[in-house]
Amino acid sequence: MKDADFWSKMAPRYARAKIVDVAGYERSLRRIEPLLHGKRVLELGCGTGLTALALAPHADSYLGTDIAPGMIEIAQGRLVEQPAPNLSFQVAQAEDFGAGRFDVVFAQNYLHLLRDLPGTLAHIHAILPEGGVLVSKTPVLGQAPFYIRWLVPVLQALGKAPYLTLVTAADLERALAQAGFTCEPTEWHATKGRDLRAFIVARKV
Repeated sequence: MKDADFWSKMAPRYARAKIVDVAGYERSLRRIEPLLHGKRVLELGCGTGLTALALAPHADSYLGTDIAPGMIEIAQGRLVEQPAPNLSFQVAQAEDFGAGRFDVVFAQNYLHLLRDLPGTLAHIHAILPEGGVLVSKTPVLGQAPFYIRWLVPVLQALGKAPYLTLVTAADLERALAQAGFTCEPTEWHATKGRDLRAFIVARKV
């Protein structure tokens, strides 16, 4: 199954899912908001648009993108119910855009799903201006307990899990540096449970 087909099929369930750690999620939003003021923002892997709707009021313009048409269809329906004049949604990925359109790229629950992480990071670097920012919050399953790292490939073989890589925070920091970004110290925003989502602000140099 193609990645886009997998996520389109998952879209209705994804839209119904509840945020497990609301306080941790809101902490990440508060951290991101000041970085968006007056900026043109591209969100990669926006899913069904919940975070885009929360963040768009803090940006000059905000484009939420996803490779899955099913995700974007739900996001556009949410936008009809909760209008935001500076927000739009589009089926797309990073490689569909050239330089000059965005000041900030936001990628939540996205980098670990890429089949070519170095290539996509290099493209994001190319489309951002000097000093532009890539903000990411990424599941670092390479740091998960052994049973999770064992279970993932089993579920993938059964078609129950998407393509993903078991990255660590150190893997991400290294890949970002190799792509030409300077990273601020990795942050951890969870307020309960084991935190396996690395929050990284990286600037183009």
